Amino acid sequence: MQPSRPGRPDPRAQAQQAQMAASLAGAVDLAAVKARSEAAARAQAAPPPSATAPTGASGSAVVDVTEATFQAEVLDRSFQVPVVLDLWAEWCGPCKQLSPVLERLAVEGGGSWVLAKIDVDANPALAQGLRVQGIPAVKAVWQGQLVAEFTGAIPEDQARQFVTELVRATGGTAPDDAPDGEPELDDPRLDAAEAALERGDLAAAEEAYRAILAEDPAHPDAGLALRQVQLFRRAEEAGPHALTEADAAPDNVTAQTRAADFLLGTGDIEAAFDRLLDVVRRTAGEDRDQARKHLVELFEIVGDQDPRVMAARRQLSIALF
Repeated sequence: MQPSRPGRPDPRAQAQQAQMAASLAGAVDLAAVKARSEAAARAQAAPPPSATAPTGASGSAVVDVTEATFQAEVLDRSFQVPVVLDLWAEWCGPCKQLSPVLERLAVEGGGSWVLAKIDVDANPALAQGLRVQGIPAVKAVWQGQLVAEFTGAIPEDQARQFVTELVRATGGTAPDDAPDGEPELDDPRLDAAEAALERGDLAAAEEAYRAILAEDPAHPDAGLALRQVQLFRRAEEAGPHALTEADAAPDNVTAQTRAADFLLGTGDIEAAFDRLLDVVRRTAGEDRDQARKHLVELFEIVGDQDPRVMAARRQLSIALF
């Protein structure tokens, strides 16, 4: 994940909002974009989390979440600070090892992120919706999107690294961060692109990012954001029929890359990676290289800190060597 500028959403998170524009019909899902905008507006109106609020209460750095409060405490709150979900159960021994560590780190964070504790036995619909396959499960949410996760109890130093990288990547300041020079200035040239993303106009967003890069080819944010928007445009153009065409022509690498674009653009990241990994395993020469290059491009769009990218990179290395 790339760091964002202070006061402005991470371009990756902004571009991820555009994935809502690639609906199963290939049309722009303006209702989904509108729902996300409303969540962001509610977050702006709500007070920020406080390290001094009672643990478990709304507004605390550690909050108990139910199906009834998930929208406000997780989705809406994630437009203020990253929210880390701790999915646990009373009978789970490893959960009792990990949860106190996460709670302590959240208090240390001083409101830079929120720990949302979810009892999976008491909230089975949430567990199912979040695709929990084992506990303890930890999932990070930023601006309404799942951005990182892991399963199982891990040592405190690894848990600390997880939340520190999460806070930094989403534009916050981790407790152990030291000041490093002058704060980066806001870039007003990004306003047009971000406004286009908010209304689901991918073509206008792409044009705006291209204009920025024409003036400043080394711009720290526009290049990545442009690649993301281009992906979502490709996914929208491919549409659901890309999957049928790819399944009917397994040896057509271009058809497989179009199907992978559609899958990634509609949020099925693992399926997109798996499809191209299968091509790499089955082919050789130019076909294999085409699939490999496209897969690496998708890795860059999702971000190296995403555990699904880490896993797929390992699989790619095994397939190649």
